[in-house]
Amino acid sequence: MAPRLSDVEKQAYTVIVLVAVGLLIAGIGIWATESDGPVDSCAATDRLEPPCGAWWGAYVPYAEDGPAEGSLTRAVYAFEKKIGRRLDLVYNYHDMSNTELDGQLLTPDERELGEDRMLMLAWESTVWREPHHANWTEDQLGWANIAAGKHDEEIIDPQARRIKEYGEEHGKRIFLSFDQEVDARIKEGAGTPGEYVAAYRHLRDRFEELGVDNVVWVWTVSGYLGSADQMKALYPGDDYVDWIGMDQYNYFLCHDTTDWKDFERSQRPTYDWLRANVSSEKPLMLAEFGTVPDPADPARQRDWYAGIPESVRTMPEVKALVQWNRPVPGDNCDLTVNEGPGLAGYREAGRDDYFRQPPP
Repeated sequence: MAPRLSDVEKQAYTVIVLVAVGLLIAGIGIWATESDGPVDSCAATDRLEPPCGAWWGAYVPYAEDGPAEGSLTRAVYAFEKKIGRRLDLVYNYHDMSNTELDGQLLTPDERELGEDRMLMLAWESTVWREPHHANWTEDQLGWANIAAGKHDEEIIDPQARRIKEYGEEHGKRIFLSFDQEVDARIKEGAGTPGEYVAAYRHLRDRFEELGVDNVVWVWTVSGYLGSADQMKALYPGDDYVDWIGMDQYNYFLCHDTTDWKDFERSQRPTYDWLRANVSSEKPLMLAEFGTVPDPADPARQRDWYAGIPESVRTMPEVKALVQWNRPVPGDNCDLTVNEGPGLAGYREAGRDDYFRQPPP
């Protein structure tokens, strides 16, 4: 028979046991935390939203000459070398021709780029008449036809399955925008706002029916406030939209304007309007942005880009910025940052910590 303990011994024994249990619990907690890995409060959400800053992205057109002609990867790599950093997000455009050149989502080039970057694909409900939309001419499929499911079997379903396979094989999510600058497409004959809303909802519903769960859905407007009523009518609703995109520029002498708008003036009015009139819940993407140079003051373009980090911090719901690096038709309409003061300002902005978020 074991000897009995005195009351003092019992109390001491109890204290020792309690301390040991406490240390054991603390040790388990530490071990669990270490085994799960460090908690990063700035890690991207399931909807690819960076909580602590914004993604730095660009639309870079396919290489047009030399040994890299027709390559998107070589064009992006060359652009990244110029700007001194890897892009967080690469934006590319597709039509609904279902052809290998322009109508196939997630091309080999896009898949290669997607290994280390996020992809944003804009899918237009048109068929382009020239490769890569060279001369901006196209034929409309019509929102009513898409909403009615007339293109599901031939066009929608094959691309949905490609995206699903991409997610299953690589664990990747992509941004997808259906008919970006949708407010400008009404006058092009695509249909009515009601038909667009029906088409957008049908597209997302169809993807979900096919089990495609790796798409982050972006609704993109021009942001031109002269189209405010149309933009409100075109919104598919918070249940169908993950991000809101806007495309605003400082055109200055392009399009026969004369008003120079710095970054703040070019973006703030539409940012505020969208938050107040469309949705205050969704993150915003500057899905296309940029400035033309001022021929009389070259430094002005550099300063426009260099001022972005300070300005965008006052618009906290802007979670991605995508430089449009392609000239648009017309005189004085070069929006690229391939050289000179524009490149210097863009490089400086891209080095800011606000655009150095941990990739998903």
